[in-house]
Amino acid sequence: MRKGLVYKSTGIWYKVKDLNNTFFECRIRGNFKTKNIKSTNPIAVGDKVSFNLIDEGNRKVGIINKIFKRENYIVRKSVKLSKESHIIASNIDQVFLFITLNNPPTSYNFIDRFLVVAEAFKIKVILVFNKIDTYSKNHLKNLDSIFKTYQAINYDCYKISCYSISDVKMIKKLMKKKVNMFCGHSGVGKSTLLNSISPKLKVKTSKISEFNNSGKHTTTFAEMFDIKNKIRVIDTPGIKGFGLVDFDDDKLSNYFVEFSRLKEFCKFKDCNHINEPNCMVKKKLNQKVISASRYKSYVDLHFESKKYR
Repeated sequence: MRKGLVYKSTGIWYKVKDLNNTFFECRIRGNFKTKNIKSTNPIAVGDKVSFNLIDEGNRKVGIINKIFKRENYIVRKSVKLSKESHIIASNIDQVFLFITLNNPPTSYNFIDRFLVVAEAFKIKVILVFNKIDTYSKNHLKNLDSIFKTYQAINYDCYKISCYSISDVKMIKKLMKKKVNMFCGHSGVGKSTLLNSISPKLKVKTSKISEFNNSGKHTTTFAEMFDIKNKIRVIDTPGIKGFGLVDFDDDKLSNYFVEFSRLKEFCKFKDCNHINEPNCMVKKKLNQKVISASRYKSYVDLHFESKKYR
């Protein structure tokens, strides 16, 4: 039996690197696909697994027989109705969430949904505001407003251009000795930055669609790459939206970090921060200490979680 790390998952075949740094094409067998697993994909990039080798024609093929306990994972609601969720990647040290203003646009709601999921699974998120070299003065003012919203609540935020040598070096330094994940909409520059960090990877990139100002899906499956300085990075397909799955929605306000600091000062311990009297969160909202966009995202998620409970 061998142990290894999943570097790529296509849903049928899995690229696994063993402890001797040898890659094997592996698959799973029988009811392993559905047993005690709620997600559409039983195995995700970043999973630690064990497997046996068998002869298949002229090659050795691995049969995965065990997934070791995950330290964490990023999950989103699946587009398939038969299962609840899709695991994007697991065992992550930090996620770089790529944000662009208009090519394609990234909404407050998308950012906040992603941060809620990451907070629920205790994964550090770094917000990367990309393509600053393409923005007008008005766009840069808008960018500053969004940037300050998240910087004020202690998220690490960076404004970058994938074509700036100093910016690329800065991001690469943040990635050192960690398992990193690049995430965001299609077309926000994840793969472009990855190629700037390590040109030999030659990850596919594509131009923004002029028809709807959105990116084309050039990354079909999540895949992990090894880079110098003990860097591992998981490049993910573009994600359009995040649904709420697989966490206790009664604790939703805890995942809005600025709310969690205030809830002890609310009149009611179980305050939902919606219509309750003497709510400190609402008070700080009226004082403009809490961002209106963040509060709107919270309200949307609160009622969504009640709807699907």
